Amino acid sequence: MVPAQERPSAPAPRGAMMAPERLKRRADFLRVAAKGRKAAVHGLVLQVLARDDAGPARVGFTVTRKVGNAVVRNRTRRRLKEAARLLLRDQPVTGADLVLIGRDATRGRRFAELIDDFRRALAKALPR
Repeated sequence: MVPAQERPSAPAPRGAMMAPERLKRRADFLRVAAKGRKAAVHGLVLQVLARDDAGPARVGFTVTRKVGNAVVRNRTRRRLKEAARLLLRDQPVTGADLVLIGRDATRGRRFAELIDDFRRALAKALPR
């Protein structure tokens, strides 16, 4: 069997944006938290760390146990993922690592408001 990193990936359809890469390693999350900029809005907290390349944004998601049990945390994380997917499809970000942190207010927030929260947090945290 061929390892995942050696398998050829299917090219994106013409005119389609590629999905942002994911941050998955704890070290990446800690680096963004230590060196990045932070923007807290009602529905979420966004941490942004600029990189030295022009590649697509890498996005990580986290929700603490304070928010609720595993079912609640996973639902909150899915809402954040979808908000990020929709917003980054329309307003692509390049050369940055983004970490979205779910709050207790994230799960009860209307989805349109959650997307607006993410948009405002990006405007606050992205380096100009």
